[in-house]
Amino acid sequence: MNTAGHIAADAHAAPPPPSDQAGGSSVTLVAVKFLGRYGTLLVLALLVLVFSLLDGSRFLSFTNFQNILLQSTISVVIALGLTVVLVVGEFDLSIGYTASLAGVLTAGLYAGSAGGKLGAIGLVLAVGALIGLVNGLIVTKLGVNALVGTLGIGSVVMGATYIVTAGVPQSLDASGMDLIQVYLGKLGPIPWPIIILFLVAGVLWLLLNRTSLGLEWQAVGGNRTAAELSGIRVHRVVIFAFVVCGVLAAAGGVLITANVGSGQIAGGQGYLLSSFAAAFLGSACLRDGEFHVLGTVIGVVTVAVGFNGMAIHGVSTSAQFIFQGLLLIAAVGMSTSARRMVSGRRVGH
Repeated sequence: MNTAGHIAADAHAAPPPPSDQAGGSSVTLVAVKFLGRYGTLLVLALLVLVFSLLDGSRFLSFTNFQNILLQSTISVVIALGLTVVLVVGEFDLSIGYTASLAGVLTAGLYAGSAGGKLGAIGLVLAVGALIGLVNGLIVTKLGVNALVGTLGIGSVVMGATYIVTAGVPQSLDASGMDLIQVYLGKLGPIPWPIIILFLVAGVLWLLLNRTSLGLEWQAVGGNRTAAELSGIRVHRVVIFAFVVCGVLAAAGGVLITANVGSGQIAGGQGYLLSSFAAAFLGSACLRDGEFHVLGTVIGVVTVAVGFNGMAIHGVSTSAQFIFQGLLLIAAVGMSTSARRMVSGRRVGH
């Protein structure tokens, strides 16, 4: 046997570590793995349990659960766009600004005939795609860090929003009231926003899991160097992820205007933190720290359940923001721990 073989044999023959250390390490790994896969579901279950015990008659009603889904629609659409960018290993801090610009553009352009209204929405989505394209080019071609680049573009977009509105919120005119009616309407017993929620989530799930583009997104996010060596055009894949994110952020802006009846200058900015919280919560749901569509939807619902339950009991808005911030920290912690554990296990093999 050669020297390396002797060393390997000696290593295998070495006495095991003390049982208490091995047991402690094993328990820690099991706990981290559990939180990495089921931490968000555990948080959701605890929230439902607590609010049910406090006031089950109001919180557990069918109407209230429907309201939670209705309140989640805009967040789901915007957060799913962010999820695509996170899947490829990048960030986008411009989504809230993009949603705000899309909202005011929708309010200003949505008028006239049915064809003109559809054209206006198409133009708004195209603006979102353009913002995503610029973000992608800055990150890939110029090599600017995504956090810095998208924050800079977000500032530019915010400036454009002020130029478009002159600092004044834009209201839908009389011919645009049908947009509000569609948002408030139903298809049979199911409200349109809930249909939109599941439609967007379903399409994006298919795109990520059943198309070559989705597999390329996941490959780039998993190991960019390996993806390049396998022939994937990484820059193009990353740019397209930013474009999808921009389109969905703009779609969220359209829904915001449909919901409130006007384009608010800062209407979409509140969705930045909630989208990150949802995506990272989702990465600690059913997978070991990986971003995915179902997880993001569950993450949005978890945040919405927390907000809804606190609102029912008259908790202040400041406490709700504190809750969201702590939830984001916990989500990142669970997600990061799970990814480290998986990476360490792969290295060990």
